[in-house]
Amino acid sequence: MENFGADILSVLIGVGILLGILLVGWFVFNVLTKYNDLEEIGKGNEAAGMYMGSKLLGLSIIVAMVSYSSDKWLDMVVWSAVGIGLLALIYLLFDFLLPKINVCKEIENGNKAIAQLLRAVIIGVSIVIGTFLL
Repeated sequence: MENFGADILSVLIGVGILLGILLVGWFVFNVLTKYNDLEEIGKGNEAAGMYMGSKLLGLSIIVAMVSYSSDKWLDMVVWSAVGIGLLALIYLLFDFLLPKINVCKEIENGNKAIAQLLRAVIIGVSIVIGTFLL
């Protein structure tokens, strides 16, 4: 309890960094998709919501693992940015490896099966990436 003020400040800085990374991640993934995430989610497209939620959960997993192993804020930001890049690369690779399935079109059409598959891939890959970055 004697370092309560410093601990609170540390938590607030960490939450601020997390929110910044999630916003950057949202932007990066929004650029990669051929539909408007917010528009689709606003229309009630559950597949788009599941998919965006899984990307943000994946980023949160990476940030959590990175923050656990980093004692400097800058290291946390840099390695989290690497995590965003790796997740984006995995998304592009996944899209490339499944040429018969237009992932963006399927999500836009509300295909929850594709969204579930992508959720599993993103969360699994995020855990592996986070472990690598530990």
